[in-house]
Amino acid sequence: MRGRRPLYIVMFLQDIIPSIKEDTMKKVILDCDPGHDDAIAIMLACASSELEILGITTVAGNQTGEKTFTNALKILTLIGEDLPVARGFDKPLFQELVTAPEIHGETGLDGADFPAPSVKPCEAHAVNFIVETLLSADDPVYLVPTGPLTNIAGALLLAPGVKEKIKRIVLMGGGVLESNKTPAAEFNIYVDPEAAKIVFESGIPITMVGLDATNKALFSLEDIEALSRLSGKVSTVAARLLTFYAEQLEKFSGVRGAYLHDPLTVAAVIDPAVLDTRFLHVDIETKGEFTRGATVVDLYGVTGKKPNAEVSFGLDLSKFKGLVFDAIKRLDERWA
Repeated sequence: MRGRRPLYIVMFLQDIIPSIKEDTMKKVILDCDPGHDDAIAIMLACASSELEILGITTVAGNQTGEKTFTNALKILTLIGEDLPVARGFDKPLFQELVTAPEIHGETGLDGADFPAPSVKPCEAHAVNFIVETLLSADDPVYLVPTGPLTNIAGALLLAPGVKEKIKRIVLMGGGVLESNKTPAAEFNIYVDPEAAKIVFESGIPITMVGLDATNKALFSLEDIEALSRLSGKVSTVAARLLTFYAEQLEKFSGVRGAYLHDPLTVAAVIDPAVLDTRFLHVDIETKGEFTRGATVVDLYGVTGKKPNAEVSFGLDLSKFKGLVFDAIKRLDERWA
């Protein structure tokens, strides 16, 4: 009998371990504008055993609000997830909408075929969904915006009291030395700089997963080919998406591969050690003639302002790629 556990102890552990695991999962609302890299971010989030996805909200950005909302429903249908999906703002708070068809195509997910959506959407506006979900949550929630910050700012304006229910905002946006929409600005922040200013000045803990890290989160053409060779239902679509995305990026900037900006943001919630960050102060430029949407990062503390964000500079690329491949393999197995 030595070394053997009594049967009742084994049965007890089997009963309680799932509930312990559920209690330790990080609760997340994913706010996105799918978007090729958003699609991979949703796949990574839904496949993770570390995250409990409370819902997905969508915003106009990479494409119009109608298209990003439909795309979120298509992605969930593909991977077999039935989550609440709420449509948010179709334009920024004060600016005219800017989209990125030159990168993401006319649908926002050009390059691959998706099943018709079977996931039933929420009737609530995304802002109301975020507020109600936060207020009803037993534990603080991670907000993970991977598009313009319009919905998040809207929720903070509508119900400032929800701040205490937010564990952290882990967002894709901005850059210290890197930009992609203008010489000064990253796309998400550029689209709605006023919303970004509200978020960064909210006092909520923030991790800024910006271009200085995400431009290093490059899936090479060889990585995309390896994904294709998995030949599963989800991996096949993911590889086709990334092939189109890589082709557009090469035309636009000469890069050979696909930047996985948004999946790195999700990965940073799953495992914060995937990022190399510094705690710094970030201001958002909203009025500059040439610098609208710039994230002005006080690298040397010259302003004397208190740091308000963990700012990313690099990543563990091997760990990150492993998380993405493992997630897509798990999603393939659902349909095997």
